[in-house]
Amino acid sequence: MSDFEPDSRLVEDSYPVTELPLCQLRLMNDTRYPWLVLIPRRQDVVEVFDLDDDAQQRLWQEAGLVGRALKETLGGDKLNIATLGNMVPQLHVHVILRRQGDDAWPGPVWGQGTAEPYDLDALAAMRDRLLAMVEGIDALQQD
Repeated sequence: MSDFEPDSRLVEDSYPVTELPLCQLRLMNDTRYPWLVLIPRRQDVVEVFDLDDDAQQRLWQEAGLVGRALKETLGGDKLNIATLGNMVPQLHVHVILRRQGDDAWPGPVWGQGTAEPYDLDALAAMRDRLLAMVEGIDALQQD
């Protein structure tokens, strides 16, 4: 969709990883948590119900598949999947791998401490891992 633009706050806080069939996959710039954001490439979508039924199913499928692969690849204790949108109304889904004892455990990650940005080497390494992880998900390649 050529007219799709992610909200500028999402762009400022994250790095692009790849394009899935429905969503743009981005990595949040905070090394404390393996934290991905899926943004459906649709303009003027604020709530999940703003998507048609097929796109809603695809959104949850992508979130679940990416989340499972993230947990299997990096290990962790709990996967958090959430849509909030209080600060950024454009529909986006957070997929966050949590570990007992992480900076915010057991509470939510939002508003906890100060983000620890990736340096260029760590960013490149994490992006490569994520790309390999996504390429390994056969169900994401079907559309």
